[in-house]
Amino acid sequence: MSDRRLTFANARVAHFSLQGQVEAPSYADVTPYEVAVPLADLLREPGGVRERQLLLGDGFEVIEEIDGFAFGRSTKDGYCGYLPESALCEPTRVSHWLSAPASHLYSEPRAQAPQTVGISFGSRLRVLGQTGAFAETPHGFVPAGHLHILGSWYDDPVEVAGLFLGTPYLWGGNSHSGVDCSGLVQLSLLACGQACPGDSDLQQTLGQQVPEGEPLQRGDLLFWKGHVGMMVDAQQMVHATGHFMATVIEPVAEAIARIRDLAGLEVIAQRRI
Repeated sequence: MSDRRLTFANARVAHFSLQGQVEAPSYADVTPYEVAVPLADLLREPGGVRERQLLLGDGFEVIEEIDGFAFGRSTKDGYCGYLPESALCEPTRVSHWLSAPASHLYSEPRAQAPQTVGISFGSRLRVLGQTGAFAETPHGFVPAGHLHILGSWYDDPVEVAGLFLGTPYLWGGNSHSGVDCSGLVQLSLLACGQACPGDSDLQQTLGQQVPEGEPLQRGDLLFWKGHVGMMVDAQQMVHATGHFMATVIEPVAEAIARIRDLAGLEVIAQRRI
């Protein structure tokens, strides 16, 4: 059975590349769009539950618009779902990404100017120019020191994950205002220029299995059914967890024992990126 999250089709339309693989009343090519709001919930169905979130500047390929919603595919990880049409704009040819944990867009290029919205780590923006310490974008002005040019990445995903310590836990969250376990891993790896799917079960395909008995290393991923953490060192891991409702660093032995006692779950995979 195909995975709904990664199959670019619904009951009415499928991407033309799926002809002969997926039966659909019609097939369509994509229209490229870009997320125009600071944060948008990617929904399972129009008005339905959040599955993941997309950030300002994320690409979104649309094959259907219906009742104010657009069905499409996230370009960063292939995740399919629905966004409000109002959350999308034509592509702006993004050039930079937000490398600070969070920032603001301002109406003018000065610190005392009114901020318009807050934006989160990983957001993508097109820089039109610079005035003093502020970069001008189609959405407003942002501190230039908070931006990296696309292709200028972090080199340690654990360092990136550490930027989110204390961030509230949010199921399906992908931002500094709320993140879940797989969202934290995805943000951390994407910021290091590494491809990463959005959900923990999909992330189990990353890298190589750590041989049984071999000590875990910084950056290794530890999986339970429905949960993932990233090793800080051989004894500690960083993860976004509903138990603490936050992103925390925790001794891995304590996490393993707690998850076994409370949920009856054991570690099912150890992956080295």
